[in-house]
Amino acid sequence: MISSTFFFLFSQLGVGMMLTLLFISPREIGNSFFRFASLTAGILLGVTLGFNFLFPSLYRGSQIPVVFLAISALLTAIYNRVVHVDKFGAAFVLLVGAIGAGLVSIGADSLAFTRLLALGGWENWILVLNHFAATALLGSVMLTMVFGHWYLVIPRLSIEPLMKLTKVLMGAIGLRIATIALTLAVLQFERGHSLGAVVTELMLRQGIFFWPRLIFGIVAPIVLTAMIWSTVQIRHTQAATGLLYLAVVALLFGEFFSKFLLFSLNIPL
Repeated sequence: MISSTFFFLFSQLGVGMMLTLLFISPREIGNSFFRFASLTAGILLGVTLGFNFLFPSLYRGSQIPVVFLAISALLTAIYNRVVHVDKFGAAFVLLVGAIGAGLVSIGADSLAFTRLLALGGWENWILVLNHFAATALLGSVMLTMVFGHWYLVIPRLSIEPLMKLTKVLMGAIGLRIATIALTLAVLQFERGHSLGAVVTELMLRQGIFFWPRLIFGIVAPIVLTAMIWSTVQIRHTQAATGLLYLAVVALLFGEFFSKFLLFSLNIPL
């Protein structure tokens, strides 16, 4: 369980950071931030691959996800070097390639995951959607938090990129909530499963995982992003960065408990 949870979380975090880079441009900001962000993402992907080598998942029926994550890590490393020399056109192609390989890895890992409750044959595809949304969420909050520090490096940097990334984060939270609602909707309409029984199981027997999942993964991020947006609008970047720290911690805990629910109930939430 620990190996699968680690692979899920850290691959989504690394790929998500690269994905969020699509929303800002090195031509406007400069290449230093993109070098640092891609280096961080590459380290996360490398650590994920190393951990998987030492502790391979027992719930994966294929090694295809590992192969594609290795390709994503390699392309991320090359991207880091190319963006360093201001070859932005070639860097963009490498960025898209790294993201594509990473998303294939996450999707394949979800499709190869063997421990799921049967939901009319859609269970693995529902897990794919949940993991894609988690990738966007974890990557956007981490990258936005890191970008908040760049106002210390470049004090005269425009507030527009931070506003754009905050909007991306808000959209990612909405998408993640939608995928959870989709899971519950499929449970409602799938014969043989009682939504009421599942909700009761979540709130009572699995409450030690469910309530932290709800609080850290949904409630706290909504409140924090509203506060972040307010501070960004008044150009208080230091306060926004501090709040983004809290959002990173909350969402990591939220997705961590989401994985525990996946293993305890065999349902992606």
